[in-house]
Amino acid sequence: MRIEETAIPGLLRIGLDVKPNDDGWFKENFHREKLADLGMDVVQHNVAYFAELGIVRGIHAEPWDKYLSPSSGRVFVAIVDLRDNETFGRVETFEFGPEQALYVPRGVGNSFCTLTPHTTYNFLVNEYWSPERVTVDLFDPALAIDWPFPRAELSYTERDAANPSLDQVRTQRA
Repeated sequence: MRIEETAIPGLLRIGLDVKPNDDGWFKENFHREKLADLGMDVVQHNVAYFAELGIVRGIHAEPWDKYLSPSSGRVFVAIVDLRDNETFGRVETFEFGPEQALYVPRGVGNSFCTLTPHTTYNFLVNEYWSPERVTVDLFDPALAIDWPFPRAELSYTERDAANPSLDQVRTQRA
C-alpha cells in the first residue's frame, strides 16, 4: 500500500499492489490493520455495480470516512471539500481502476463517473449507513469539474440533479 497525500487535508490516494496471475489478477483490497493505521475501523462494506459507462453519482459528503476502490472497470472521481474550513470548495479529480483506492474523510464530498461498462465499486465505511449527508450540484460552475463526457451523455439521478449549489451549501453552514 502506497499512500500519497493530496491538496485536500485527509484525502489520501492509495496505490494497491495488483498481482497478475494466469487467470487475471489478485489484490489485497482490505487489510484491517493497515486501514486502522489510517484511523479507520471498517463496520460496513458496500458494493455497487454499474452496467454502463457514463453513470454519475454524487456529490455526497456523509458523516463517516470512506475507503473507495473499484474491483472492476475504471472510474473518474471528483472530490470536494465540504467541511467548514479554509479548503471548503477545493476540488480534486482522479481516474483510477482496481490498482488504486481513495481514503475520503468524513465531510468531504465524493462523486464518480464510470469510464467503462461493468464497473464494480467498493465502499468501506467506518459508520453504519444513515440518510444524513451534505450534497452539492455535480455541475455547479463554481466547482468547474471537467467530467469525462458531456452532461447530455451522462446518466444521473433526479435526486443528484437537485443538489444545491456550493454557494447554497456555504450559506447553510453560516
